[in-house]
Amino acid sequence: MSVLIGAHVDEEDPVGEAAARGADIVQISLGDPRSWKGPVLAHGGGPQALRRAAADAGLPLVVHAPFVINVASTNNRIRVPSRRLLQKHVDMAAELGALGVVVHGGHVTAEDDPGAGYENWAKAVAGLDAAVPILIENTAGGRHAMARRLESIDRLWTALAAVDGGDRVGFCLDTCHAHGAGLGLDGLVDRVRAITGRIDLVHANDSRDEPGTGADRHANLGRGLADAGAIAHVVATAGAPAVVETPGGPEAQAADIAWLRERI
Repeated sequence: MSVLIGAHVDEEDPVGEAAARGADIVQISLGDPRSWKGPVLAHGGGPQALRRAAADAGLPLVVHAPFVINVASTNNRIRVPSRRLLQKHVDMAAELGALGVVVHGGHVTAEDDPGAGYENWAKAVAGLDAAVPILIENTAGGRHAMARRLESIDRLWTALAAVDGGDRVGFCLDTCHAHGAGLGLDGLVDRVRAITGRIDLVHANDSRDEPGTGADRHANLGRGLADAGAIAHVVATAGAPAVVETPGGPEAQAADIAWLRERI
């Protein structure tokens, strides 16, 4: 079975951006990913027009939720608006016919019981009207992150399994983040699947930093410090589409997509 490989692109013209990269699938943000405002779709025709254009092109879409979302937080001023913003992105993703919404695992503070973060995640999922699935993404850093280390991902999935809707939550595996977290990419697909039972999307990114540093600085494939062969193996064995979130415009990302296709 061939693997769909694509890129994160601007949402104004995802179909054109995909063509410029030779992408089979695209991931988009709905507005500024570092803003609490939104979702905002820059595509001139609105959600239905983009949905039709993507369908006509045979182009699957994935939405990436804003980085500011942290439904694990024990701070009501962060957690409550995070849940609202996530719901709004899920709703628009459904209008677009997207495969799902990627959202980072979030974190608690050093003063918090980590269990409160997992409980908050469970409450968020139980209260979410998930017309499309959310895909929780592993993160590179943060000593109190919910989805950095395999042990924390295990605790998160255990908490989600106890609530309605938890079985529909998917997982997005980011290779740069895994490298930064010190997980080791060799055999990672099997180790993740043993916990989550699934991988729904791969973010295929190299890293500018040494493993285990907690750094999240993406590099083009084969040009960073992550194990290039292991990145390709993750994509080949995950059984899921892959998206590059690498530096540069269409030409650089087209090269990354071609790099992957040559190796899987």
